[in-house]
Amino acid sequence: MKKISIIVPCYNEEEALPYFFRETSEVLRNMDQTDYELIFVNDGSSDKTLEMLHRFAEEDSHAFYISFSRNFGKEAAMYAGFCNASGDYIAVMDADLQDPPSLLPKMKQILDSGQYDSVATRRETRKGEPRVRSWFAHKFYQIINKVSDADIVDGARDFRLMKREMVDAILAMNEYNRFSKGIFGWIGFRTYWLPYENVERVAGDTKWSFWKLFRYAIDGIVNFSQTPLVMASWLGFIMTFIAFCMIIFIVVRKLIFGDPVAGWASTMCVIILIGGLQLFCMGIMGQYIAKTYMEAKKRPHYIASESNIRSATLIR
Repeated sequence: MKKISIIVPCYNEEEALPYFFRETSEVLRNMDQTDYELIFVNDGSSDKTLEMLHRFAEEDSHAFYISFSRNFGKEAAMYAGFCNASGDYIAVMDADLQDPPSLLPKMKQILDSGQYDSVATRRETRKGEPRVRSWFAHKFYQIINKVSDADIVDGARDFRLMKREMVDAILAMNEYNRFSKGIFGWIGFRTYWLPYENVERVAGDTKWSFWKLFRYAIDGIVNFSQTPLVMASWLGFIMTFIAFCMIIFIVVRKLIFGDPVAGWASTMCVIILIGGLQLFCMGIMGQYIAKTYMEAKKRPHYIASESNIRSATLIR
């Protein structure tokens, strides 16, 4: 009998959790020859999420929870779930039911065939999502696949069912700055992509604003690509070459034609342009230095204040 561990990061999801718990539990109970556990990770919620998780644990022996001491982010919540999952197959699901539990039987069937190590989901369409947000998301996938070694399919979700061997490989990458979509693609393994139609949240509001998604995308590119540094280097070389040519042009014009140098306005424009490019390149380098600084500190990915899992890893 195979055991499935479902990892559910939760941040202020008190409205959606009852729907998720009821529907997911029903699907898992009806799966033949399958044991399961639901591991809810409370990511420093300020609402009644933790109280609901206490109730789930009291009502159902398959329900477990880990509660962080503060908000550490979804990546840390997923990592904590991986560290404490005991199943043969491990999945990550959002609590808002945008990851349909009804797909789990088919995902398990595909893994049981032995041909694949992971079954990952991808949205065929982004129906119901703002067009601007969809456009930026599409461009992000195009850019990161061109500039990095990570293989990320357009529309990919964190919702995937993985064999234990793949999760062990994920845990071996214990870097502090985590971008799970990139990690899933970087480690390889045989992956079956399961398409499905976009599903709206069952309740509550999304916790991912456009700005948060933008920052997450930048983190993903910086974590898995050195291309921005290469671009900054080439940009500096090109600007230096242009400046050198302009110096020769001005000197020749002065010596041959005796023309005075043009006014200060054009000079200031060039200075401002070059200064802006320098600051831009320094900002790119600063992103990498900041990542290195955080890795060098070796701070824990998360700190949990309580859990009902025996021998739970509360700090890692």
